[in-house]
Amino acid sequence: MDTNAAPHTPNPETAVASLLALLQLEEVETDLFRGQSTNEGWMRVYGGQVVAQALMAASRTVPDGRLCHSLHSYFIRPGDPALPIVYKVERDRDGAGFTTRRIIAIQKGRPIFNMAASFQVMEQGLEHDVAPPSDVPHPDTLESGAEWARRNAPNAPEPWKTLWLNRDRPLDVRSEDQGDLEGFFNPERRPPQQRHWVRLAAPMPAEAAADPVLQRCLFAYASDMTLLDTCLNPHGISWANPTLQSASLDHAIWFNATPDMNDWHLFDQDSPMAASGRGINRAIVHDIHGRPVACVMQEGLIRVRG
Repeated sequence: MDTNAAPHTPNPETAVASLLALLQLEEVETDLFRGQSTNEGWMRVYGGQVVAQALMAASRTVPDGRLCHSLHSYFIRPGDPALPIVYKVERDRDGAGFTTRRIIAIQKGRPIFNMAASFQVMEQGLEHDVAPPSDVPHPDTLESGAEWARRNAPNAPEPWKTLWLNRDRPLDVRSEDQGDLEGFFNPERRPPQQRHWVRLAAPMPAEAAADPVLQRCLFAYASDMTLLDTCLNPHGISWANPTLQSASLDHAIWFNATPDMNDWHLFDQDSPMAASGRGINRAIVHDIHGRPVACVMQEGLIRVRG
């Protein structure tokens, strides 16, 4: 990093605009779409981006009035952020109430990701839900992840220092237990639980906010942000540890309602088990009013090398 360069000024509005542009896929042929990646400085494409773009590609082939109620996906190969991603959609079924799609994400002629997604005509039915936890601090009282990163960047080693000082974040993520810099790199063992508040870093335009398809795709983007950390808590190891090989292996979402990503959502996360270099993570997600919006589950690779 050039120490004489002017400090980077965070721009949440630009970051959110870039995220919205990321979901505007190019239709290159019937049921064939092309998406780009952001230049975040990562070695591989962020998993939430691929989930969100695949969901958007599938949604573009579904009749109006049908929204995704569940998706199940597998990460097959690391994505290259320098290359576009092609999404091929297969129309498995269009029924009276449900529509089913399969999506394959392709780079260099090889699948890097696949997804099965189901869409439903909205209808009334039996309802029940669990109450959100009552002891979580309000997000307005918590420091944002971006603020924490900028505050700690001067004392962080590279490449974290440069990344934290120069990254524009489209999501505002706030934890009830953010910890300090030492805890980030050398965490203590903790129970396999954590809770995060998440929303867009800046409000999106009203027209975009009124689109339930876009809202669900934005939620899918956010849903891969914090899950994998949960299964690492009991082992006192950070995903920044160079001895850890970590990656999302699969990812599933069940939507109970359309989220409003302009507002806060609480990811109440836990990890019931880990074995064989893999950890299970799950989250029940409530909006700021306590309404259950979605359930998310993910299995992650947590392979520790000598």
